[in-house]
Amino acid sequence: MRRLACLLATLTVTLPVAGGLPAQSADPLPSWNEGTTRQQIISFVEAVTDPDSPDFVPEDERIAVFDNDGTLWAEQPIYFQLAFAIDRVKTVAEEKPELKEQEPYRSILKGDLKPLMAGGEHAILEVVMATHADMTTDEFAAIVADWLKTARHPTTGRPYTEMVYQPMLELLAYMRANGFKTFIVSGGGVEFMRVFSEQVYGIPPEQVIGSTIVTKFEMRPTGPVLIRLPKIDFIDDKDGKPVGINRNIGRRPIAAFGNSDGDLQMLEWTTAGTGRRLGAIVHHTDARREWAYDRNSHIGRLDKALDEGRKDGWTIIDMKDDWKVIFPPVRP
Repeated sequence: MRRLACLLATLTVTLPVAGGLPAQSADPLPSWNEGTTRQQIISFVEAVTDPDSPDFVPEDERIAVFDNDGTLWAEQPIYFQLAFAIDRVKTVAEEKPELKEQEPYRSILKGDLKPLMAGGEHAILEVVMATHADMTTDEFAAIVADWLKTARHPTTGRPYTEMVYQPMLELLAYMRANGFKTFIVSGGGVEFMRVFSEQVYGIPPEQVIGSTIVTKFEMRPTGPVLIRLPKIDFIDDKDGKPVGINRNIGRRPIAAFGNSDGDLQMLEWTTAGTGRRLGAIVHHTDARREWAYDRNSHIGRLDKALDEGRKDGWTIIDMKDDWKVIFPPVRP
């Protein structure tokens, strides 16, 4: 599973909730239950933003990074970007009819994903490349945006853009209201996430770090374009996350939020810095309102990071106990 996120590197999503959150309120985290977890977060923010505190951090150094899948929005039963790729197979097969007789495309078109999953990383990478490359960046963004308008989660029936975690939206707003600059650092495709990141999370596209495929400049009669090629450029997962942070931000974060072993190195890198630091893990423990999974999950496996987090004193966010609600209210 180490490279699964990279193979999904070429996908993206959009969420329309963050804009509706107040910058500040009497209770900055109304969807969080009172308790140790909530207090740890508030205590950290207050300490690093108080000029009289020994832990004070200047505003330009207040960098917070957030994983996306499983941290800011759901990731079960499959990564949402992979769902996008699977849906794209239908269109691509019409353009390339020969794919209809090839696996795993033939089975995907019949609604059977077993050959795709059995094929492992190679099969997933093949589907990703077939459905996300050989087009301009503008064309890709438009395709993603159109998909998000109609695509629905297979379990809840909600738009994927409403499968975001309300408590995390509040946390993003709370931290920004206190001078933090918030970044997404995800194994998902950067151009996929940039389609929706600002509308949904209030995070502008230049503050999204993700996996990339090779892109080239090309001059056409209609003007210059950027072409997406079927070749992986950078995988922003596991040990790639600190590298991506250094390359794109140039500062070590003082706070990091993740949910899986894919975020372990990002959390280690963040909390190893000098001064007060916050490392936090969203632990999926709510089988009734969302999903309960960790060590044995095929998606978002949380094993080593959970052990290290408990040993090193990271904040473990228990979804069942710490969150009053999971998702935003259903839109009429």
